[in-house]
Amino acid sequence: MLIDPNRGEDDPTLIMRLSDGAIVPGNRVITPEEREKRLRLYYWPYHNAIDDVLDCCLATGTTPAILSIHSFTESWKGISRPWHVGVLYGEDNRLAEPFLEALCAENDLIVGANEPYIGQLVGDTLWRHGTQRGLAHAIIEIRQDLIRDERGQAAWAERLARITREVLPKIDLRPRAVSKAACA
Repeated sequence: MLIDPNRGEDDPTLIMRLSDGAIVPGNRVITPEEREKRLRLYYWPYHNAIDDVLDCCLATGTTPAILSIHSFTESWKGISRPWHVGVLYGEDNRLAEPFLEALCAENDLIVGANEPYIGQLVGDTLWRHGTQRGLAHAIIEIRQDLIRDERGQAAWAERLARITREVLPKIDLRPRAVSKAACA
C-alpha cells in the first residue's frame, strides 16, 4: 500500500491511510516530500514504462489492447462480494464486452460488469493510457480467495490466456478518435 499507480495522481486514495477500516501504519502521516518521493520512485516509472511499450507498439504498426489484471478482497466493510471476477470498463467497451460474454459462458462464475468497482475514473491508468490514446482497454478483477495459491493462480492464468486468444481476433483494435471530454 505504498502507492497505487493505477489511481490518478490527484486521487485522494493514491496513498491509502485507511483500508477497510484499518489504519495503514506506513501511510498514517505522509509529508509532501514523502508523497513526491513515492511518485518519483514508483508512480512515474510505472506510467513511463507503459507509455514506452505502447509507443513502441504503435511505432511498429501494432495496435495494442490494454488488459489490466487486478484482484479484490472477498469482502469490503463487512459485506461479502459475490463475484468471482469482474470486468471494469468505461465508455469504450470493445474489449470488456467480449470478455464479459466469454467469462459468463464459462458457466461456473459469477461475473460482474463494473463490479466490484467503477470501471473508469478520470486520471486512472486506463483513462491515461487507453482512453486518451483511443485504445481498447479493460480491467479484469479476480477475487483474491480464488488466486491465493499457485493452483488457483495457474487456473486463472490459463483461463484468461485462453479467453484472450479467443476474443482479441474478433475486436476492432484500431484506435478511436479521442473526444475532448476524454481529455478533461
